[in-house]
Amino acid sequence: MEERDLEKAALRGEPSYVWRAGQERRLAMILRAAGERIQGCILEDGCGVGMYIEHLQVFGGKVFGLEYDFERVREAQQRSDRSTPARTPERCERSRRSLVTCAAGEALPYPADNFDLILSHEVLEHVRDDRQAVEEIFRVLKPGGRLALFVPNRGYPFETHGVYWRGKYRFGNIPLVNYLPRRWRDRLTPHVRVYSRRDLEKLFAGLPLGFIERSIIFGAYDNLIARFGWLGKFLRLALQWLEKTPLKALGLSHFWVVEK
Repeated sequence: MEERDLEKAALRGEPSYVWRAGQERRLAMILRAAGERIQGCILEDGCGVGMYIEHLQVFGGKVFGLEYDFERVREAQQRSDRSTPARTPERCERSRRSLVTCAAGEALPYPADNFDLILSHEVLEHVRDDRQAVEEIFRVLKPGGRLALFVPNRGYPFETHGVYWRGKYRFGNIPLVNYLPRRWRDRLTPHVRVYSRRDLEKLFAGLPLGFIERSIIFGAYDNLIARFGWLGKFLRLALQWLEKTPLKALGLSHFWVVEK
């Protein structure tokens, strides 16, 4: 992979390109969080190549995507066009004609009080200013609207985004990086944030919101299952069972549902 592509992957993350058990499980969590809002006006803030847009459209809502990378915007729009098209609400139509918009999360090109549900799936850790991005989310949410948020958990024993070492990005699951003091950890991973519960509470401080759910989840480990079969499935079951115990603090991602 070219150095330019490595830098892009590091700074913006790699979106989901295939739909497997992990995505299906997270979709079920989003649907539970959304309730009846799933048939309203929905925004995926940081939609990548449009995998979740495609799967959210079938529930009858009006689904929009926003993505910073133009190449991914184009792919997400093509994917959306191939699936069931969402009807465009009048207010959103005045903001943008396209279902998928190229823009930054710190300056959402939508009017205030516009969306019933916003999905932010492993995106905040990559934006330039995560507080500003969260403020924008709450600006465009309707009163009573909800944010379904996934972000990486600092308690996870591996840094899944790799590290920046001696002038190069080195990808893979790097053990124990997130357990280093914050200033050391951030020197190794200047391209991505990681969050503790306290970090998230500080991020949302002072905003007009209520917390509906604050949980930590493990991954689905689809790659391990594809490689090791029933051993991988056993690992997934065991780790997801830990979500019911204090050891959930070691989970892969925070899942928070926040209502305006």
